[in-house]
Amino acid sequence: MRTPRFWWDKPGALSALLSPLGAIYGAVAAKRLSQEGERAGAPVICIGNPTVGGAGKTPAAIAIARMLLAKGQRPMFLTRGYGGRLAGPVTVESGHTATQVGDEPLLLARVAPTVVAHNRAAGARHAVASGASVIVMDDGFQNPTLAKDLSILVIDAARGVGNGHALPAGPLRAPLAPQIARAQAVLMVGDGPDIVSGLPVFHARLEPDRAALAALAGQRVLAFAGIGNPGKFFATLAAAGIDAPVTRAFPDHHRFMLREARDLLREADRQKLTLLTTEKDLVRLQGDAQVTALAGRTRALPVELFVKEADAFAALIEGALRPQAPG
Repeated sequence: MRTPRFWWDKPGALSALLSPLGAIYGAVAAKRLSQEGERAGAPVICIGNPTVGGAGKTPAAIAIARMLLAKGQRPMFLTRGYGGRLAGPVTVESGHTATQVGDEPLLLARVAPTVVAHNRAAGARHAVASGASVIVMDDGFQNPTLAKDLSILVIDAARGVGNGHALPAGPLRAPLAPQIARAQAVLMVGDGPDIVSGLPVFHARLEPDRAALAALAGQRVLAFAGIGNPGKFFATLAAAGIDAPVTRAFPDHHRFMLREARDLLREADRQKLTLLTTEKDLVRLQGDAQVTALAGRTRALPVELFVKEADAFAALIEGALRPQAPG
């Protein structure tokens, strides 16, 4: 999905035209947020977005899992597996492809065991039965079927919450106020003003992998991305000093067609550019037989999320690791 441009501008004619639909959608979404879900039998830490579009949710989930691993915990990721055809619950294995389980689970599974389940409560039961001491949900904040012990909303600091309207009039998955009421903290990624009050606000940055940057030194690249916010990837390249004279943006979770793959390869050859994309895009390419040539020629630039208030953020995570109340 490519998010409409007017979502990220000040409210205008289009958002006003769609606001009645947004009000209906927002009311239904807010009611779902108020429901109490099933207890998992292990602490559940949920990393969610108040809006559609990329904000850094998956890097945040990975950073938290690494913190938990360092503390001797046995975290397991739980995710819907958007774009995958397996409903689950299923534990991601090395032979799975993005077509089966989605692209994000393949990245998560490199860090900790990952369960894909359209039914989050069933997925949580599967994770606990498989030995999880704590569940890290990548998305699912607006899903009411599973109770969360700690919910962190991740917001792109540069884009904020856009025009402030709920879908389809704006990018919000539900009105902001009830989302804030169900969260315990906000994580602002990148540079921009704090837009939320009443909750602890943490600040994070995405940094490219140093070894990958060193390998790209002196090269000019054709950068392409099919993620929630491709501009964020291109901005990361610019900030890192990577020369990317050509950029191509595609919708989130985009499945590249053979024609598109050939166009990217031809353009790279014509201008003598190195093909560069995100880790999420590359794992999706690698599981698709019709774009093997593009996958073989493309490099990924891994990024890692760092929280400025590291000690306070670690204390927040550790606070969620309390014994579960019965029920």
